[in-house]
Order: sequence, then structure tokens, then C-alpha cells
Amino acid sequence: MTTINKAADNSYLDSLKKKDEVTKTDAQKSGALTQSDFFALLTQQLAFQDPTKPVENDQMIAQMTNFTMADGIGSLNTNFKDFAANMNSNQALQASSLVGRTVLVDSDKLAFDGTNKAYGSTEIPKNATTLSVKIYNQAGELIRNEPVENPVAGKYDFVWDGKNNNGEVMAKGLYKMTVDVSVAGKTESLATSTYVPVASVTLGKSTADMTLNLYGIGAKKMADVKEIAAS
Repeated sequence: MTTINKAADNSYLDSLKKKDEVTKTDAQKSGALTQSDFFALLTQQLAFQDPTKPVENDQMIAQMTNFTMADGIGSLNTNFKDFAANMNSNQALQASSLVGRTVLVDSDKLAFDGTNKAYGSTEIPKNATTLSVKIYNQAGELIRNEPVENPVAGKYDFVWDGKNNNGEVMAKGLYKMTVDVSVAGKTESLATSTYVPVASVTLGKSTADMTLNLYGIGAKKMADVKEIAAS
């Protein structure tokens, strides 16, 4: 017959119960079974066991192992929540460092601050023979037309100095841009992107809710940023 050192086992169980009683978890408050409940059940099992058929050592060890695993899973869930919170905090900190930086996002708008040049970008297809960058004011009037002969296929960045075709500096505001190319005798409009400063960052409950507030463009998600320009 296998015997159990109850004194040692009870001492070990008491130490675990005291440790578990230090703090009350949300699970206890909600009525869910906790580690202390499991050990209370085990203690009762030992107290009322048949003296002629005591619990085998390996059975008790197996039960204690299960209790430990259950507690470990609970701790893992808590640690994962803390990890996720720290990740959100780190990404929020990184996003805040973009304030004042210039990012590239898809848009047909050019934000002109009245002084500094405005920058746009597009992708030129192969076999393009001519290219024309056109700038329109808020009234829809064409104020600037910049033709480019023999454009090279690939990413094309262009600059607008804020002036119209007569060399006059335009007022501060938001302007529309279009880029037209001629390919095999046919003219087509290309998708455009704009380089714009980050005015502020709006933090949400998670990283997915975080938005960048861009000067003159409005809110854009972090996933919308195609490129971050050098300071």
C-alpha cells in the first residue's frame, strides 16, 4: 500500500493557499473557480479518503499538476493582455514621433501653406511619351500646367512652387492635381499621391483606431502611409 506524507503535503497546500489569498482576482468576484477552490477540494479529498485505499502519490501529483497548469494559463492570459497594452503604447509613441514629419499618402490634393513648395508623386507606366501635371484651384480653374517630355517609367515625384502660369504666388489652401500621360497615342489619367505634413495623432483604443491628422488632407490611418520622408 502506498502512503502519503500528509504533513508535508498539507504544508505545501497551505503555502499555496496563503499565496493565492493575498489578492482576489476578477474570476473570484465573478463566481468562477479559482486555484484556492481547487486546493480546498483536494484537501477535502485527502481528509475524507478511505484509510485502506489512500490516494496514490502519482494521482495527487497529477491533480496538482492540472491545478498548476490552470493557474499558468490564467497568468498567461494576464501577461498577454499586458503585452498587448505595452505594444499599443509603444506604437502610439512611435506614431507621435511622426508629428511634424512629412508622409506620402494617396490623394489628388496638394496642400500649399503659402510659402513652402508642395510635392506630389505618381507611377509612370511604360511606353509613356508625354506627361502633364496640372494644378486646379478650389473653383476648378486650371492655374498651372507643367508638361514633361519623354518621361521615364517608374515613380515620379514632382514639385509645385505655389505659382500659377503667370508666375504669381497663389494663396494658402488646398489645390487639386491631375497627371495625364500619353501611351500609344491614348491619353490617360494616373493615380496620384501627395507629400503632406502630419499635424497631430489621434489615439484610439487600439492601434487599428489610431489616425494621423494631415495638414489640409484630414485623417488617415497608419496603414495608408506609403512613405515617410526625411526630416
